[in-house]
Order: sequence, then C-alpha cells, then structure tokens
Amino acid sequence: MADLSTVFVELRAIMAPYAAQLDLKKDDDTEFYVDTKHVQKNKKPLFFGAVQVKKAYVSFHLMPVYMKPELLVGLSSELKSRMQGKSCFNFTVTDTVLLKELAALTKAGLESYKEHGFV
Repeated sequence: MADLSTVFVELRAIMAPYAAQLDLKKDDDTEFYVDTKHVQKNKKPLFFGAVQVKKAYVSFHLMPVYMKPELLVGLSSELKSRMQGKSCFNFTVTDTVLLKELAALTKAGLESYKEHGFV
C-alpha cells in the first residue's frame, strides 16, 4: 500500500503557495482546502482547490480547469489518465514529472481566475 501521507505532502506543496492570495479554509494532515475571496451570486465563495486524503488515493481538486477547460489543452496523457471527473486528479504515488506538470496547471488556473477578477 502506498504511503498516502507522503503523496498528500507533495500535492499540498503545489497548492499551498497560493493560499496567501486565496482564502484558506482547512489545513491539517488529511485536507488542504482553499476558496477564493470572490462571493458568487449564491452568496458562497468560489472554490479554488483542495488536496484530500481518501481511503485509497489522494485527490487534487482544481476548479479553474472545470470553469476553463481550455487549460487542459496539451495536458499529457499520463496526467489526464489520473483525472476523475472534470476537475479532480487522483494519485497513489508521486511522480516528479507529473507533479511539475500539475504545478504548472495550478499556476495557470490561478492566472485564469485573476483574469476573470476572482482573485
């Protein structure tokens, strides 16, 4: 069985640098959750992303790719194969190449949110 805590730490490190620009909701040993400070029409903050330890994998949620699917153009087939749904990537082990690609995607996602005035 993979050490999911190590996977969580690696994935958390990708999203954590953006927490200062966003609204950190939760940060513990199993979950890192950030919203934007932008309040939607439903009076709830706009979700940015989360890293969550599940039973058999660690999920990396990145809402900007749901709102702007063009961000996924050019995504490697290896990273795309880890997608579940439209904005979630599941990992059981770390892979340096995929983590670099995911970091670049996360940065692009934040820039997209900035362009729309959400950050």
